[in-house]
Amino acid sequence: MTGPLLWPEYATPADLAAIEAVPLQARGLPESTYALLARAATTWPDRTAISVLPDATRWREPLRRTFAELLADVHRVANLFHDLGVRRNDAVALMSPNCAELITATLAAQLAGIAAPLSGGLSRQHLAELLRRSGARVLVTAGPELAPDTWDTAQALARDGLLEAILVLRPTAATDAPHPLPAVDGVRIGYLGELAAATDPAVFDGDLPRSSDLAAMFHTGGTTGAPKLAAHTHTNEVADAWMLAASSLFDEESVVFAALPLFHVNALVVTLLAPLFKGQTVVWAGPLGYRDPALFGVFWKIVEHYRLAAMSAVPTVYGALAQVPVDADISSLRFPMVGASPLPAAVRSAFQSRTGIALVEGYGLTEATCASARSFPDASPPGSVGQRLPYQRVRVVSADGTWEDRPVGETGVLAISGPTVFPGYVVDRDENGPLLDGLGKLVDGWLDTGDLARIDEDGFVYLAGRAKDLIIRGGHNIDPAIIEDTLLAHPQVVTASAVGRPDVHAGEVPVAYVTLAPGATVTGDDLRDWASDRVPDRTAAPKAVTILDELPVTAVGKLYKLALRRDAAQAELRAALGQIAGVQDIKATIEGSSVVVTVNIHPTAQEDAVKDILGRYAIEWRLVVTS
Repeated sequence: MTGPLLWPEYATPADLAAIEAVPLQARGLPESTYALLARAATTWPDRTAISVLPDATRWREPLRRTFAELLADVHRVANLFHDLGVRRNDAVALMSPNCAELITATLAAQLAGIAAPLSGGLSRQHLAELLRRSGARVLVTAGPELAPDTWDTAQALARDGLLEAILVLRPTAATDAPHPLPAVDGVRIGYLGELAAATDPAVFDGDLPRSSDLAAMFHTGGTTGAPKLAAHTHTNEVADAWMLAASSLFDEESVVFAALPLFHVNALVVTLLAPLFKGQTVVWAGPLGYRDPALFGVFWKIVEHYRLAAMSAVPTVYGALAQVPVDADISSLRFPMVGASPLPAAVRSAFQSRTGIALVEGYGLTEATCASARSFPDASPPGSVGQRLPYQRVRVVSADGTWEDRPVGETGVLAISGPTVFPGYVVDRDENGPLLDGLGKLVDGWLDTGDLARIDEDGFVYLAGRAKDLIIRGGHNIDPAIIEDTLLAHPQVVTASAVGRPDVHAGEVPVAYVTLAPGATVTGDDLRDWASDRVPDRTAAPKAVTILDELPVTAVGKLYKLALRRDAAQAELRAALGQIAGVQDIKATIEGSSVVVTVNIHPTAQEDAVKDILGRYAIEWRLVVTS
């Protein structure tokens, strides 16, 4: 289906009412992510679907696949999964940096069964638990050429008896002979490309997925223990992808750039599925993505060469790009999307000053598939993350668990309902497949996001901090419990609490506060190094550990993390502003559920310099000139 039913006018916030006058069910969305791909291959068979860069230094040498070729590749790999015994309710785990074969394997996993992307940065203990919970016995993983550390982890998981098959990925456009693969008793190991070459490219041999079937399981930061495993249905993913693709700012010629890892929902929904709707070409960065320093030196050349129109990244990426002189024609770039963590005002202004292009901010979370709100380049109020996407509902409720609606403009907990809200977390499985539980996040069809927000009279959403304790480092969710559990394993540590400290590069970084046993001799630096060697997620390694006589608690004895966040923010800003003449005092205070930093300066102080530094942080601040 094409035309106004599938593509209504959606260019301004005022278009939302007219869009929702037509029921979503009447718009004829594809049944599944596979049906979405098949539609693209039928409509634009010879158009380039993906151009995958081997790495940043070879950005002019992509591996290209048309939509028809991509569909054939997906058929081959899905048939391989089927031959290995994967059925509709079985998960296929995928653990690899981005490469051409991972894109194919991710779509194929959703066709044959359920995709379960994993971050290779997680500990073996957490990976093992996620494999157990998902039920995945087949692992698609990077081989020794692509990511040696990930390959070593995969072999260790196999030797632990957790897998029946390992399908190995090679670097994009690899031409050398592949490395010989070891044998592991009871585990089939082979290169995915070689094994899939013998299967049928024309059709999938198994049952096709339906809209209500699970498409994926994404791990996401929880509140205790191992990461939670959020389930997505095909309806969830297709609906969210359509809500993004429906934007009238996109057309068939809009080329999209993708560089976030495919274990992140943003990479899947925003830069893989959404472009399928209009047959847009996606240029995929090399395996390091935005973590490749070489990418930034050639980025504007890539924009010009491929005529990139849209991209999706976290604030730290745009902060880095704002420092890179524009040495190419970037007039094609119209829709640079930013999300996953708070956007500092200085990053927004610096990027626009450098490029002349306004950042398009959005908001979402894994439990609502990916995106739930987005701003408009010329029609969104400052400070807002945008208007809700079509057919999603948002409301602000009291934070005391009663779900009482808060008045317009007042802050409370943001709740979301609609077709993108997930069916629950995967907590186990039985003979019929995964077992799901909302774990208290779902109430009568509404998702408790755990984020504090307010909604204005025009329906724009403003975030006001987090009711939950997750630390968001460069868009990566970190459960503070994994840092705390690591520190509590030290024999001299009695209590521990981890929070986020503001950071100009990553948004925030993890730091920890501890109390010690009587007679303890360990220092904060000792504990920082000790925890960094043992924490199960490398991104969660604390940047600092501070020793206190006691941790702050509320009147009822509950740990008061807001006070620790206040201390961390105050320490960071004092270090950042300490060398500027005329700065008299820096004090962080708790106002409601937020930390606000007040900086007192003398009239002779370099006010612009102070504002420039403060603007680099995603924090609330005020400047006071005192005599």
